[in-house]
Amino acid sequence: MSTTTTSVAPVPPPTAAPPGVGWTLMTAIAPAVWGTTYIVTTQLLPAGHPVFAALIRSLPAGLIALMLTRRLPHGSWWWKSVILGVLNVGAFFPLLFLAAQHLPGGVAATLGAGQPIVVAFLAVAILHERLSTWRVAWGVVGIVGVALVVLGPEADLDPIGILAGLAGAASMGTGVVLTKRWGRPAGVTPMGYAGWQLTAAGFTLLLPALLLDGVPTGVDGPAVAGYLWLGLIGGLLTYTLWFAGIRRLPVTATALLGLLSPLVAAVLGAVIAGESLNAIQLAGFALALSSLVAGQLTAPKMKDRQRPCHSNTETR
Repeated sequence: MSTTTTSVAPVPPPTAAPPGVGWTLMTAIAPAVWGTTYIVTTQLLPAGHPVFAALIRSLPAGLIALMLTRRLPHGSWWWKSVILGVLNVGAFFPLLFLAAQHLPGGVAATLGAGQPIVVAFLAVAILHERLSTWRVAWGVVGIVGVALVVLGPEADLDPIGILAGLAGAASMGTGVVLTKRWGRPAGVTPMGYAGWQLTAAGFTLLLPALLLDGVPTGVDGPAVAGYLWLGLIGGLLTYTLWFAGIRRLPVTATALLGLLSPLVAAVLGAVIAGESLNAIQLAGFALALSSLVAGQLTAPKMKDRQRPCHSNTETR
């Protein structure tokens, strides 16, 4: 007696659903808000206190997050939180403020536009991902676009500001990749995760801020408003959104969202500081936005490679 068996194609293992536009837009809020750092620093905060400003931006926000979430690190997450806190916040914030105080806002932010390139190569070394030439190429296009927006003949390229901006991009880029590598512990919310890092960064900045900068004199109403904005919105809210997005979006694509920071800084410079945007700058603005959007997409060749495949062999 013969039996007829029906060949059933094996069901592929479940994969995570592709991140929606909503997650990308939500995550993009973080670098957009970070773009206000330059105008807030130069217009509202006392000059010459970058480490103190970084302390005020991180420690109070981190403690608030810990009080709201009531969750402390455990096991290896104590030292991981310190490393991530220093890279993402503790080193990044002072370097950001230092660059903002030594360079025009847009120029300082341009140096940060190189972060996607740093992330793309670190993803190969640390995450063992294939190098995404598609996103690296758009990262280069984004740098060119941002440079056209903010690097005019009047730009003052102070060496200290340049080194601070480049070091900040490298610090944050490394932090982004390690955040993707280590993930987030089960049961820990993005706010709690942000609170660990902001608090760790704040405590590492406490002594240097008091010894190097001291408490600035003449902290008036606008300065208080600036510190509150940078701490609650530019620190607690943005890092909560940022870490939630990193978990769901490709790491290099997430880094490309950072191009919003110099673009927002340039717009605010034009609106608030009276800096004009000429035709070349507007073209660079469009170029940078195009690279940001294109970098969120999958390379066309990869799509073409997958489309005709109807066999039972899973392709990647």
